Amino acid sequence: MPKISSALLVDDDPTTNFLNELTLRKMAVADKVTIARNGKEALEVLLEYCENPDLSCPRLVFLDIKMPVMDGFEFLEVYAKLPWAQQRAIVIVILTTSLHARDTERAKRLHVADFISKPLTPDKVSAILEKHFSQAH
Repeated sequence: MPKISSALLVDDDPTTNFLNELTLRKMAVADKVTIARNGKEALEVLLEYCENPDLSCPRLVFLDIKMPVMDGFEFLEVYAKLPWAQQRAIVIVILTTSLHARDTERAKRLHVADFISKPLTPDKVSAILEKHFSQAH
């Protein structure tokens, strides 16, 4: 299974973040796992770690849709306008309880790599890593 340098979990629920981080750490998926509680915090993390070439920019972002302050879709709209965002190899996966067709269609328009339902499981993580980080690509 491929390993990445850094992952970012974006969810306003502390229990979800705890369980998702535990899953990623048990699987030894990433050297570093960072948590943001909303889209605004996630943007701050990306600005801090991705604009500085000496720091480890997250390669994989698991993003919830429904959050206070800045939701997942608002995050994606701002992220898409960042000048360096197109140059970075960041895989953004929406991880949500919402499987509404409107949300999945909107996610496709915003160019997310995947749209998966909660909870995050080892099988889902493995599938994401194989699909987006396998050397066979």
